[in-house]
Amino acid sequence: MKTLYLVRHAKSSWDNANLADFDRPLNKRGQKAAPFMAKLMSENNVQVDRIISSQANRALTTAETFCEVLGYPPEKIEQRIEIYEGGINQMLQIVREIPDSCSSAMLFGHNPTMTSFANFISGEHLENIVTCGVVRIDLKTDFWQQTLMDSGKLVWYEYPKKYQ
Repeated sequence: MKTLYLVRHAKSSWDNANLADFDRPLNKRGQKAAPFMAKLMSENNVQVDRIISSQANRALTTAETFCEVLGYPPEKIEQRIEIYEGGINQMLQIVREIPDSCSSAMLFGHNPTMTSFANFISGEHLENIVTCGVVRIDLKTDFWQQTLMDSGKLVWYEYPKKYQ
């Protein structure tokens, strides 16, 4: 069995209209939610062998915050532009490329792709993964390359407002 965690980036700022979407930072709510959710993951004994993130500032910042709390070296984050630019097919390809030596992986990205991908893999229907929401999907395989539509089971969905 493989475990996949899908994380939507924390809330980003729209304060600077001149800033490109790709470069937007986290806002105050996002800066608070990311460490909170990372701590929640740590308290629930979440351990990851591989972290893969969109290169967009808000996703990468969220991933780096999780790294600090989970004890994962931030310099080992695999940055993939396809998470920012692509859809379900690109996400599926990224997951299929994870080495089988990794039993768990955490991907940081954006909506609507994160929600669509979670639904595609699990066969469930989440309406929307909110900012800094984390979904755990257990895959019914020992090989990442065998990840397909409906090949996983949605185990849980955690998000900041659930605890406020």
